[in-house]
Amino acid sequence: RTVLEMTAGGVDHAFEAVGLAPTINQAVRMVRPGRDAYMVGVPPVSQPVPIPAGDMVLSGRGLRGLLMGSNHFPTDIPRMVDMYRQGRLHLDELVGRRISLDEVNRGFELMEAQDGIRSVITFG
Repeated sequence: RTVLEMTAGGVDHAFEAVGLAPTINQAVRMVRPGRDAYMVGVPPVSQPVPIPAGDMVLSGRGLRGLLMGSNHFPTDIPRMVDMYRQGRLHLDELVGRRISLDEVNRGFELMEAQDGIRSVITFG
């Protein structure tokens, strides 16, 4: 409700990056009628995502899945690296913890337990 109130009816695009049914549902509800929410996060394959179908039909809201962000790697990755180096893309704030390669199994455990923000493997 807060997003709907702050934006006078919803946002044009909502990106769900966690991969949880409740936040996917939230993303759909916060887009304005006729707009789409996008699933960037990957929920477990067997996880249902209950979304009131009538609301989607009557409001024209949609939900799209984006595999790997639906990007074009040869163009997009160099552009994002440049933006990061210029301080225009704030990725460091998205890292919850840094782990070594030896801790990769623990990283998977944390991911499966949905414990916090993303872990990043560091080398060296």
